[in-house]
Amino acid sequence: MLSDEPPSFRILLRDEHLQRGIDESGIGMWDLDLDTRALFWSSATRRLFRVSQTDPVSYELFLSLLQPEDRIRADQAIQRSITTGCKLDIQYRIQETPERSHWVRARGGIVTDRNGAPRRLSGVVLDIDDQKRLEVALRAREEHLRLILETIPDAMIVIDDHGIMQHFSLAASRLFGYSESEAIGQNVSILMPEPDSSRHDGYLTRYQSTGERHIIGIGRIVTGKRRNGATFPMHLSVGEMLSGGKLHFTGFVRDLTEHQQTQAKLQELQSELIHMSRLSAMGEMASALAHELNQPLAAISNYMKGSRRLLAANADLNIAKIETALDRAADQAIRAGQIIRRLREFVSRRESEKRVESLAKLIEEAGALGLTGAREQNVLLKLELDSECDRVLVDRVQIQQVLVNLFRNALEAMAESPKRELTATSTKTSDDMVELSISDTGHGFSETALASLFSTFFTTKENGMGVGLSISRSIVEAHGGRMWAETNDSGGATFRLTLPIAPTEDLSDVA
Repeated sequence: MLSDEPPSFRILLRDEHLQRGIDESGIGMWDLDLDTRALFWSSATRRLFRVSQTDPVSYELFLSLLQPEDRIRADQAIQRSITTGCKLDIQYRIQETPERSHWVRARGGIVTDRNGAPRRLSGVVLDIDDQKRLEVALRAREEHLRLILETIPDAMIVIDDHGIMQHFSLAASRLFGYSESEAIGQNVSILMPEPDSSRHDGYLTRYQSTGERHIIGIGRIVTGKRRNGATFPMHLSVGEMLSGGKLHFTGFVRDLTEHQQTQAKLQELQSELIHMSRLSAMGEMASALAHELNQPLAAISNYMKGSRRLLAANADLNIAKIETALDRAADQAIRAGQIIRRLREFVSRRESEKRVESLAKLIEEAGALGLTGAREQNVLLKLELDSECDRVLVDRVQIQQVLVNLFRNALEAMAESPKRELTATSTKTSDDMVELSISDTGHGFSETALASLFSTFFTTKENGMGVGLSISRSIVEAHGGRMWAETNDSGGATFRLTLPIAPTEDLSDVA
């Protein structure tokens, strides 16, 4: 029902200018008579609820205009204020259409008579729809940001200027073993082993007093400690920010355990390749020496035998001693030749441990060693590998030795080239072999160099030994393949080699 203005309102609205100012500000006024349940709304209040200035209003009408799920909550808040005398402060939605509502905030308090008895519940109502929509948008953005932060692989931890954790991301929970509720409120030092754990608060104090940075904005590899006490290497990057007038620090943590294990594996593989390379080089050199020294040793033996025949025609008294010495020298020359022949036979009969391997994986692992520094040199690596001929029957270490040698040669050849592109291509040939080509855009080689490229001790490098390509071809040929080189269309070098494709029945042996 429509009630007349209560006395308190008549006093307040006696000034026409004051009344107009309150209405124009958008602040609505309301008054509920606790005895009669009569309800009064000011003009601004009626506009907020979309009720005409002449229609009667009642407490029941007020509740009916609210969003259905807000009606009980609003009624309970009003009744609690009437019963206990507490201040009323509630937000609810006015239902404008079935699809649209409008947020308002009502504030009020109990008005008593001269005897202190509660007579009225009066207050104001404010339009907060824009504020609510901004809050919803802000919460959506915060949720979006939270989801982004939770999906990044690096752990994120926010601490205050006393080292107390304020935020602990999901990745941090996975990494350190603490839940978010367990970590927040704790000192970040629990994530560090000694002596860093005891010293950390001192680090913070020193930075805040001196401004001297040791890790903030720099990043460093440090040691972290999980909940179970296990330690692990991690990369820590720290930034600082002011939030609410207080200094906070945000740390991003990356677990380096897998990275260091990979590095250790690569170093082990590199050491193995270097060892095999040296053994192969020794074998090639021994083979070459055996071939080169056999001829002069044979000549020495022949010369000694000829000298003995010449001495046989001489009547000198010391001829017997000379003949004995020459015989012994000839025997030792023959013995040396036999030793070298045995060495050559031993080298030529060396066996390799062949298994079914993935050619793509061999190239990937060899590239990690042979292409070190390729990114810094702006070298573009292109892989055009045929998955149908990926399985090969080879000795992994020996073939990786060949690939590492070819990759390193290609990088050196392209050091001064304006275009730096390295391409590895595999195709199946007609004889159950796969042909692998390694092409670069370097300076290539001359026709003279091409003819001697695989000869032992031939090199185009200033400090080269001239055994790398010779060893590589020997390894490929020991696998039943071929290796050759040619100049490509870009003027660079292309090395080609063939390897046996693994039989289907051996595929279960793939490492």
